[in-house]
Amino acid sequence: MNKRLFKIVPAMMMVLILLAMTGCAKKDQDQTTNTEAVVEEGTETTSVEGNETEVQETEDGTGTEGEVPTPTQAQEEATATQETPLVEGGIKDVYEQYSIKAGTCLSDAMITQSKYTDLITENFNSITLENFMKPDYVLNKSKSIEAGEIVVEFTKKTTDLLDWAKSNGMSVRGHVLVWYSQTPDWIFYEKFDKAQGLVDRDTMLARMESYIKQTFEQLDTLGYTDMFYAYDVVNEALMEDGSYRDCLWKQIIGDDYIWYAFSYADKYAPESIKLYYNDYNEQFKTDAIVKLAQSLVDEAGKSLIDGIGCQGHLYTKDSIDSYMLTLKAFSALGLDVQITELDVSLGTWQKIDSASEDNLKAQGQYYFELVNKIVEGNAAGTTSVSGITYWGFADNLSWRRDRSPLLFDNSLKPKYAYFGALQDHDNAGY
Repeated sequence: MNKRLFKIVPAMMMVLILLAMTGCAKKDQDQTTNTEAVVEEGTETTSVEGNETEVQETEDGTGTEGEVPTPTQAQEEATATQETPLVEGGIKDVYEQYSIKAGTCLSDAMITQSKYTDLITENFNSITLENFMKPDYVLNKSKSIEAGEIVVEFTKKTTDLLDWAKSNGMSVRGHVLVWYSQTPDWIFYEKFDKAQGLVDRDTMLARMESYIKQTFEQLDTLGYTDMFYAYDVVNEALMEDGSYRDCLWKQIIGDDYIWYAFSYADKYAPESIKLYYNDYNEQFKTDAIVKLAQSLVDEAGKSLIDGIGCQGHLYTKDSIDSYMLTLKAFSALGLDVQITELDVSLGTWQKIDSASEDNLKAQGQYYFELVNKIVEGNAAGTTSVSGITYWGFADNLSWRRDRSPLLFDNSLKPKYAYFGALQDHDNAGY
C-alpha cells in the first residue's frame, strides 16, 4: 500500500483493513495446522502386533477384544514431550554397567522401517518376539494331520525376525511354550480335529513333550540357539486367588501340567537357556508364584526352574515400594528375576490420566525411581533382576496406546519416561 493511499483512506478504514488481513492470515494458519494434524493422525495408528487382535486390558489384566483406540490422546501427548536429544549408547549402555539386559519386543512391521530399527539397536541388546514364537505361530496344523503327530515349524516371519536379531547382535528371550491363550485348540483333539473328542492325559503329555523338544531342535537346526538366553516355559497359569487358571492343558493333564512343561524344557533346552515362569499382576500373586516355583523340582530335588518373569504392566500411581517387595520375594528363592513386559501407564487401571505435561513428568519420575530401586536392590543383594524388557518403545506401537505407557511418543520423540528409564535424573521430569 503506497503513501498516497494512506493520505486518502481514513484512519478507521485502515484499522478495519489491517484487522481483516490479520484475521485471514490466522485463518490460513489454523487451516494449515489442522491439515497437518490430520496427516499426523493418519500415520502410525495401526497395530504392529502381527496378526494378533488388538486387546484392551480388563481388571484382571488378561484383555478382551476391542477396537483400536483413537490417537487423540496420544496426539495431545506429542505436544508435551521433551526436545532433549537421545543419550549416546542408549538404555543398553546404562544397564550394562549394572549387568542388566535392556530389551524390547519386536514385530515384523518394526524391522521394515529404519526409524524403528535405529531406536531399537541404539537402546536395546535383547528382543522378545511380540507374537511369532507363540504356539499359534509355530504349530503347523496341516503337517501335524499329515504326520499323525504334532509338528513344529517356524514361519517365515519368525525366521525373518530372528535373522534380523542375529544380524544386529541381539540376544533373545523365547516367548512362549505353554500358554492358555494364542494356542490352537486343535492340538488337544483326536486326529487334530475339533470334531473329534479331546485326547487323554498320556496322549497330551506326549504331544507336549514332542512340541517342546521340537522347538529347541528348531533353534539348533536353524542356528539360533546361541542367541537365546531365556525362555518362558509357562505363561499366566495362576489367578489372583492362587488357583490355577482353567484351560485345556489343565483339563486334560491336570494341575501338574506346569511341572511336566518344566520337566520337558529342562530335558531338552541347552544349559545356556534359562527357564522361566512368567505372569502378569505378579504383585497380587506373589505368594502363589512363590509356592509354584518351590514345587518345580525333580525327583532328586533339583530345581527345574531358573527364573521368574514379571510382566510389569504398571501404572504411575502404583506403589513402587510394594512392587519391590514382590521382586525381593522372588529373588529370595535363589532364582533369577526379569521384568519381561514393562510399561507404565498414566494413572490407575480404574482411571487413566490424560497425557498432560505434569502426568508425563510423573511417568518419567516413576520410571527413574523403579529402575533406580532395582539397581540399588541388586547392589544390596536383596533383588536379582538380570533383565528389563520394555513391551515396546513408542506409544503408537503399544497394546495400551490409549494410556501413553512407553518411552517415546507417536513421533518417536523421547519422553520424560525415556530419560527416567536410562537414569538421567535431570531430564526425567523432576
